Formats: sequence, C-alpha cells, structure tokens
Amino acid sequence: MSSQNKTDGAADGAGHEVIAARMRALMVRSPLAVAFVLGNRIELASEQFNHLFGHGDETDLSGEPVRALHVSDGAHSGLVDKSAAAFLAGRPLDEEVEYVRRDGSRFWGRLQATPVHWDQPGGEAMWIVEDVTAARQMRMQPTWTAKHDALTELANRREFERRLSDHVGSRRHEPVSVLWVDVDKFSEVIASMGSEVADHFLYGLGQMLITKVRASDLVARLDDDHFAVLLPDCDQHYAQIVAEKMRASIASFRLRWGLHRTRVKACVGVVQLQPTLETVDAVLGAGALACAEGKAAGGDSVRVFVSAGGFEELAG
Repeated sequence: MSSQNKTDGAADGAGHEVIAARMRALMVRSPLAVAFVLGNRIELASEQFNHLFGHGDETDLSGEPVRALHVSDGAHSGLVDKSAAAFLAGRPLDEEVEYVRRDGSRFWGRLQATPVHWDQPGGEAMWIVEDVTAARQMRMQPTWTAKHDALTELANRREFERRLSDHVGSRRHEPVSVLWVDVDKFSEVIASMGSEVADHFLYGLGQMLITKVRASDLVARLDDDHFAVLLPDCDQHYAQIVAEKMRASIASFRLRWGLHRTRVKACVGVVQLQPTLETVDAVLGAGALACAEGKAAGGDSVRVFVSAGGFEELAG
C-alpha cells in the first residue's frame, strides 16, 4: 500500500472515530428519548430512551426486541404495519402508543419514527418517543374537549368567541384587538399532498403562531385554515406589528413531513374593538373582511379595519 493510501485510510479511520464519538455523546446527553430500530430489534437506545422505559445504568434496551416495549402482540404488529405503510408512502409515523416499562407500568408515548434512509423504507428507522400521558389525560377531559380544537390543540371557535365576548361592549378603557388569519390557497396543499400532510401542517402552524404572542393572548383555530388571535390590552398599532410578524413567520414556515415539503403564505386582518362593533360576530366579520381585502389584492399581506361605521373602508 502506498504512503498516500495509508494516509487516506488513517484519515478515514479518524473521521469515523470522530463521528462515532459524536454519536455516543449525542445518545448520552440528548434530552430526547431516541432509539435506532432495525426490523424487530432495538439497535441503539439513548440514555433518555432507556430511562423513559424504566432502564438505568445497569440495563440497556440496545439489542432488545421491540416487542418488549408494547403491551401486546397485537399492538406491536399493528404498529409495524402502520409504520411500513407510512414509510412506503414517504411519510413519518406520528402515533400515540401505549407502552410498557420494565417494571410493568404503562404510559402513553408519542412516537415519531422515520427511516434513516428514505430510499430504504424497510431499513433502519429512528424513533423519538415523548411521554404524553398527562397531556392525553387532559385532552380526554370534557372541559378540555369543549374548549379546544382536536387537530391543533388550540382554542376552538366556541372558546374564542366566549373570551372575546368578555371584551365586546366593555366599559373598560384598555384597547383590545383581534387578528383574523387566513392561509392563502390552502386547498392546493390538500389537493397536492393529501389531508394527512395538510393536518400536520395546520398543527405545526398553530404551534408556531403561539410563539409569536404573549402568554395573555389567545390563539384559536376557528375552522379549516382560519385562525384568530385575541390581543387584550393591545391597540391597533401594536396589533399591526404582531400581525406583520405572523405574516412573515408564516411565509417563512416550512412543512417537512417525510419526503413531503410545502410552504404557504397568509393574509392577516387586524381590527381594534370599537363601539360600532357591538357583537362578537361584528368583530370577527370586520377582521375577516379586512383579511379578504388582502387576499383580493394578491395575498401575503396585512390589512387593518379602520371604518368607524361599517366594513367598507380598509387600509393596510
């Protein structure tokens, strides 16, 4: 072997060692419960993954059968079938699964699984599992389901209108504003990518919108691809700033769902509560009309409802 080949081989070996060291550090220090699964066997499990399933320093799930995590043979085989179908369709598997710990106790985990190589859907997969037992129990409560949208987990229309009604006609002097958010051409996303991908997009979009507002604000999904935001103690000027941040964030938001990629834009209508808007429907109608003006002008814009006596005059 030539000296050059020896040098190249040594460099390759050093590179592989660096990659292996990084992987070991990641699997020990990552806050995520991550495992790599091949067929019915766990090839490698992170420290958090082991802890989640009741294992510690003395025991490790690496090398164990995947069946050991599931409550029954039927649950295990059902998950295998679902993951195979999802991977073949170019989609990750995102499923809430009932798991069993080493001591026999059970918990609900959100499993997000993807192939390591999408061109080998039957090969090794990466699993990320999050304990959602408490969140699931909360979602099962009648009080939660009455107030929240099942798809996005945001407030639903009924809860938004109830909260908004506390401010409509109020004699308090602090300003209150509402944003109406309408995704542009969302029907094209559904037509081209399917309803399942579109649902994941709406969920991700809703979670992103929450990060753009204060804890005291309320983000809701009203229906389909329509969202609304209640901004207490917020005048029209500040509401415009929030609306523009949301518009820009939506325009830069990317959905990556397996092999599927998409992006959209949106219009945002802004309305500050005023005496002429005497009902909840009037406020929402003003926001929707302002938003419609933006869509008619080409989309991807913010429009402000400014009329003191009707919906006809818009600016933005």
